[in-house]
Amino acid sequence: MAAKDELGRRGEELATRYLAGAGLEILDRNWRCAQGEVDIVARDGDELVFVEVKTRAGLAFGHPLEAITALKLARLRRLAAAWCDAHGVRAPRRRIDAVGVVAPARGEATIDHLPGVY
Repeated sequence: MAAKDELGRRGEELATRYLAGAGLEILDRNWRCAQGEVDIVARDGDELVFVEVKTRAGLAFGHPLEAITALKLARLRRLAAAWCDAHGVRAPRRRIDAVGVVAPARGEATIDHLPGVY
């Protein structure tokens, strides 16, 4: 389990750097409440962006973005509302993004960013 946790942390770090490099302002990471966790909260212009990051070491079990289900996206919408409530933020424009990271033990990682998946 420790190797899987480390892979997930590495993927979230790579995704955070990628999003910041793309001009998003990172506001929060790994925010938790009773309903679950949001990997990354960012601002993109006037939009608040709630990002789900999925990381895999390879493609043997499919692309990491395939693991983001409609049920998970619905939960992320609820988490986005909970984050706004907890932080006293009124955000008329919110979106859910997905980032898939393939991070092999050797070689360069690849990052796929899908804005506005829900």
